[in-house]
Amino acid sequence: MPDSKRIIITVPANLLSEVDKFTQIEHKNRSEIVREAIVFYLGERQKAFMIEQMKKGYLEMAEINLCIAREDKHNSEYKGISEQKAVE
Repeated sequence: MPDSKRIIITVPANLLSEVDKFTQIEHKNRSEIVREAIVFYLGERQKAFMIEQMKKGYLEMAEINLCIAREDKHNSEYKGISEQKAVE
């Protein structure tokens, strides 16, 4: 791998046993398994972050839209009163 860095991590023995099982099943070495796990984890975290940002944005927009709707309703009611007075 170009521009790779070596890291040292400490994991519980049972987790390492699970990794080793997958190295046998998938015919990959530990580094490949850990690399794929990191990529997967970061992708999931990014998705979760984006979902939270979207929720936050939708809630902010909901408040803005509610204010706009209230203003529009108030303006429509005022317009209706003005038109009614003009007819009288």
